[in-house]
Amino acid sequence: MSDIFKYGTDQLTVGVVLDIAAGKIKGILSPEVITRINTSHGYVQKIVAQHTTVYGINTGFGPLCDTKISEEDTRALQYNILQSHSVGVGSPIPEEIARLMLITKVHALAQGYSGVALTTLERIIWHIENNVTPLVPEKGSVGASGDLAPLSHLFLPLIGLGKVWYKGQQTTMDAVMQQEGLQPIVLGPKEGLALINGTQFILSFAVKAVQRLHNALEAADIIGALSLEGLMGTHKPFDPRLHAIRPFPGNQLVAHRLKTMLDNSEIMASHVNCDRVQDPYSLRCMPQVHGASRTAWLHLAELTTIELNAVTDNPIIFSDTDTISGGNFHGQPMALPLDYATIAAAEVGNISDRRSYMMIEGRYGLPKLLIEDAGLNSGFMIPQYTTAALVTENKTLCFPPSADSVPTSLGQEDHVSMGSISGRKLNQVIGNLEYILAIELLYAAQAVDFRRPRKSGPILEAVHRYAREKVSFANKDRIFAYDIEALHQIVSDQSLVRVANEAAAQHQLPINGIYHDQFGLY
Repeated sequence: MSDIFKYGTDQLTVGVVLDIAAGKIKGILSPEVITRINTSHGYVQKIVAQHTTVYGINTGFGPLCDTKISEEDTRALQYNILQSHSVGVGSPIPEEIARLMLITKVHALAQGYSGVALTTLERIIWHIENNVTPLVPEKGSVGASGDLAPLSHLFLPLIGLGKVWYKGQQTTMDAVMQQEGLQPIVLGPKEGLALINGTQFILSFAVKAVQRLHNALEAADIIGALSLEGLMGTHKPFDPRLHAIRPFPGNQLVAHRLKTMLDNSEIMASHVNCDRVQDPYSLRCMPQVHGASRTAWLHLAELTTIELNAVTDNPIIFSDTDTISGGNFHGQPMALPLDYATIAAAEVGNISDRRSYMMIEGRYGLPKLLIEDAGLNSGFMIPQYTTAALVTENKTLCFPPSADSVPTSLGQEDHVSMGSISGRKLNQVIGNLEYILAIELLYAAQAVDFRRPRKSGPILEAVHRYAREKVSFANKDRIFAYDIEALHQIVSDQSLVRVANEAAAQHQLPINGIYHDQFGLY
């Protein structure tokens, strides 16, 4: 992968945009793109000079679209829109999400259909490269005429207003400008509207969700396989012949991963001739359930990639005589897959909780509550209460915001996507899922210890060792919240998945599927 990304010409992927945000890749404006930006900006100047009526250039906004603005007031119009539309409320979004918003906006504007000045794009890139990240409130966008409120807050610092993260602290942009010797930029016609029209808030939450949900799905397969070992389940439901006659790619991938991780297991071999007819669904149907969620993830990842390289401004400037006022800013194409993925993430947590519950029931030779001296010790009774609470919370978060619409802008914007809520909510569900999986890992590691001295296959043994580096075997009660936090860290930071992948590579056991490289996640 190159360490240079050319805004406006190269294809942005989830992996690349995350790497730019992390400072691993540098985004630049190539000479070709600079020419394109200057040409588009020139079209807007001609429109103003010719007094051609074009929405947002020399008219008011929204329901004021029929109000003409004089040439001398067109600059003030752009300044005013950033202030009047900065109405977000709530806590600031994560700094990484705000950086993703800056990066995705530069890429959209650099394609040359928005009429912004080169100096404006250069100032946004300055913010990216110098880690001066605007504070953006989390609530206030209906996801239709672009993410108006959050994008307005995102770009207030360009005109010397608003707050930013600067050298690890929150401060005003005015203070930063004084320290850095900068002056506010002067927005030209159309620029304020171009900055706040777009889906970059929705998109940036989608980008993060694609990364986080992919990791959670990978971890769910690994932890589910370890749970199956602890419960002495069978690998027969993962036979490729079974999935060849119902060939959903997600199901086939999960079945392949599970079978590969369970091959050459001494634990598996020890009960091959037992009288157990079949396992409960939460073990036996992992390919179908995890696989269906992978299908939803793939749909979101594909559409996120399209949106990463799309122009979501309005109006679109093709030339000084050819402009289109359309609806590319509408968030519906992203809102629906975000809601679909929310259900998918919740279901992975749902089935994980069932496996955890099974491990404390005292079935299949495991001690009740996964501890030998139950009674004096409550053992692992209560962590499952936490998974039950998180699973239920996720269920309540599965109502799709995209199914609702509240008209805004005096009826001019009479159907909205609410995709901004979808994006935030999906990440909230994934956050709960990461804890649910951490608790299942806590249980699975304890259950496998009761199967010693028999070992699992090399991948799961590596995973078990890594979990034990963080959390020891429990032979009496202790504060399990500390254990949960330690295992949550290795689930959420992708290191658990990395350990499994490294063990797979070392033993030449291919568990990585078709989805990895397509979106640049690894």
